[in-house]
This record gives sequence, structure tokens and C-alpha cells, in this order.
Amino acid sequence: MSRETDEVGAAIAGELRLMDPGVRMSQSLVRQLLDPHFVEVGASGRRWTYEEMLAVLPDMDGSAEGGPRYEPSEMTGVLLAPGLVHLTYETVIDGHRARRSSLWRRQGAGAEWQMYYHQATPCPRP
Repeated sequence: MSRETDEVGAAIAGELRLMDPGVRMSQSLVRQLLDPHFVEVGASGRRWTYEEMLAVLPDMDGSAEGGPRYEPSEMTGVLLAPGLVHLTYETVIDGHRARRSSLWRRQGAGAEWQMYYHQATPCPRP
């Protein structure tokens, strides 16, 4: 595998972990996956900071074990620079579709990959 393939694969693995209800319910696991400077612009248009996301994530869609789950598709990524990956994909959750974009970064050799930025844009049903 190439370095780009390895780094994109690590970012995809992190993205998929953040969709797992068990991870979403655990602040310690989410802290491992979100960069302390994390910002999100959600599908509603609301801007979320790291602290705000930690506080509300357990109550958001996709967090309950028996509730609706994110169904990702067409996830692709590109290595923008060493330690910086851009992912794009679509999700459906509870009948709502969105196009998504995330930036994942790793600060230093041996550091964990963390989501630095995320944006969701609602899109019409096909």
C-alpha cells in the first residue's frame, strides 16, 4: 500500500467510527477522534465547536443503539498534504440525505488521526 492509501484509509476508519452509536455515546472515544480545534457546519447550517459537539453528540441522530443509523456511501479521500486528508461521501439517516466533507489531520509521527473540520449539506431524495 502507498502512503496515500494508508493515510486515506486511516481517515475513513475514523469517519466510520464516528458513525458508530457506541463511539458517539462515549466522550472519551469521541475526544480521541475529534481535533481540539474541531468545527462543524451541520446540515441545519448550525456551526458546532469541539466542546459543543462533545456535549450534544450522545443525543444526536445516529447515537442510540436501537435508533436510526448513518448509511454512508461513495466515501472517497485524497491526501492533500502529509498528515491532512479530505474525505467526501453521502449519508442517509432516517430518510434524510446529505453530502458530507471532512478534513482529518495527524499532527506528528505516531499521533492519532483526528477530524479537524466537517460539513454536511442536505440534498434532495433521488
